[in-house]
Amino acid sequence: MRYISTRGGMPPKSFSEILLSGLSPDGGLAIPETYPAITADELRQWRGMNYQSLAFEILSRFIDDIPAEDLRAIITRTYTPEIFGSDEITPLKTLEPGFHILALSNGPTLAFKDIAMQLLGNLFEYTLAKTGEELNILGATSGDTGSSAEYAMRGKQGIRVFMLSPQGKMSRFQTAQMFSLQDDNIFNIAIRGVFDDCQDIVKAVSNDHAFKQAHRIGTVNSINWARVVAQIVYYFKGYFAATQSNGEQVSFAVPSGNFGNICAGHVARMMGLPIKQLILATNENDVLDEFFRTGVYRPRATSETKHTSSPSMDISKASNFERFIFDLTGRDAGKVAALWSAVDKGQAFDLSGTTLFEKIQDFGFVSGSSNHATRIATIREIYQKYQVLVDTHTADGLKVGQTLREKNIPLICMETAQPAKFSESIQEAIGEEPPRPAGFENLEDLPQRFVVKDADVEAVKTYIVEQAG
Repeated sequence: MRYISTRGGMPPKSFSEILLSGLSPDGGLAIPETYPAITADELRQWRGMNYQSLAFEILSRFIDDIPAEDLRAIITRTYTPEIFGSDEITPLKTLEPGFHILALSNGPTLAFKDIAMQLLGNLFEYTLAKTGEELNILGATSGDTGSSAEYAMRGKQGIRVFMLSPQGKMSRFQTAQMFSLQDDNIFNIAIRGVFDDCQDIVKAVSNDHAFKQAHRIGTVNSINWARVVAQIVYYFKGYFAATQSNGEQVSFAVPSGNFGNICAGHVARMMGLPIKQLILATNENDVLDEFFRTGVYRPRATSETKHTSSPSMDISKASNFERFIFDLTGRDAGKVAALWSAVDKGQAFDLSGTTLFEKIQDFGFVSGSSNHATRIATIREIYQKYQVLVDTHTADGLKVGQTLREKNIPLICMETAQPAKFSESIQEAIGEEPPRPAGFENLEDLPQRFVVKDADVEAVKTYIVEQAG
């Protein structure tokens, strides 16, 4: 398995070569030369497997430069009941026949990001131990990526984490979860701005190849292919749990800001998983919904990004979206590079009226958006009807999923985080505080350790150099 860039300017590389690097040298994203095709026989064999065995079958098709026994050991060490709360790892909650939630937020930071990030931490440590090198991880978070990355990397040999977050724009729980970590290798940087300012700084540093090389900069944002590949596994797991046979189709509703989670669903479908619809749900920051409805991809200006009650989706540019457009164009790297030369200048591109826009339906995508009133109403309705409490992002997925689902096709809604992370909205929806999982009772009262910086690339670089030595 070799990896190329969506913009065509990178010679094919192995998985380990792209694991630590983030953006490709040409500014594009790493993607497999081809997706592995899963046969009907393989799908039959996989149906009864536990999570660890299924993960090995899928991941080994994308990671063939780590010896099989080592990869299996990494997977076994990552996906344990101790870390994820159950043998199932991602248990399916059935609300009623044909209507399910895939529970993805039972990991250490109560968010779906843990499933990929815990694997990434172990892959990083394994790879660095082989070379004796160090890695300075630079990331940006709108809420959950930061804490899941920090919890996955804390105390790991040879790794430092520099995590940018928009000052005052995350929930109090999310902020405390990150800033209360006291580990020597964790550095929290609150940026005066919005998430996209943070993401732009990460991309700017990644595109400064001399600095990146000199200071061994890697990334854990969803532009890292290993994040996407780890998430493919639970699409298969959810499908097997919600169906009786491989002749059935399912649809997935996925809350989406950066297009990483639903990108994994897209790859699973390309591999041969019988997915009827990939239902993309946005909040009021609806750049992706606008594209799938109209064909116009218009990244928002920073000033246009709304601060909402599902803050992890307060994103105006979706970093992973380029991978889907690469597939949509028939893997035309020149076309992608031309489109993103506009995007990188903050401009829009318009595929409406083209054959490419007509082709989108071949990939199963449909989309819709939610807003504060509908997400609060959805939380209340799901709680009253099924006695299940969901967070604000999952509510967006449930709302859009129920609106757009096809009749008689089972719907699996992807859970994003636990409701305890968004207690103000839960209080508004049901009139009481969500229960806190054990160990998180007084999180906001713990001492916090962070620095505040302007949205300035050079200031962040200087800080990394000072701390990394």
